[in-house]
Amino acid sequence: MGEKPWQPLLQSFEKLSNCVQTHLSNFIGIKNTPPSSQSTIQNPIISLDSSPPIATNSSSLQKLPLKDKSTGPVTKEDLGRATWTFLHTLAAQYPEKPTRQQKKDVKELMTILSRMYPCRECADHFKEILRSNPAQAGSQEEFSQWLCHVHNTVNRSLGKLVFPCERVDARWGKLECEQKSCDLHGTSMDF
Repeated sequence: MGEKPWQPLLQSFEKLSNCVQTHLSNFIGIKNTPPSSQSTIQNPIISLDSSPPIATNSSSLQKLPLKDKSTGPVTKEDLGRATWTFLHTLAAQYPEKPTRQQKKDVKELMTILSRMYPCRECADHFKEILRSNPAQAGSQEEFSQWLCHVHNTVNRSLGKLVFPCERVDARWGKLECEQKSCDLHGTSMDF
């Protein structure tokens, strides 16, 4: 073996790195010349060269699409909207005749949210609501209506308008999926 027995391993790793970088660049839309035996990626992720990396010319990169809003951290309001969307969609998909396990899962999910929700103030408020109004999950309608009333309790505390719960199915109806692939299916085993 030569002076650097690890050299072939590092060269293989560099080739792999170049390949991964090329595929990632293609995936995110950055124009990159295809690697050939003569060309190498200008700024590889990993390189055998010990010199510092060269700054990439920003004019050669395509701009990635950004959201209309700032790219800062998620706001409490954004988190709340996303959570309510998830919960109402879950309730809309909930079966009319849930298994005992599905009922238990809904109650556990609500309890977990009240303990682990990223907004501590929101989690504590949700915990209070659950104490006075435990999750109702005997059917799709019962769960959807319970969730709507809980959502309205939160909205009132925030000074927001309340939603007419008789319209919950029109607003949060079932997902449109082929051949009921969105329906929740529980196990036939009741625990």
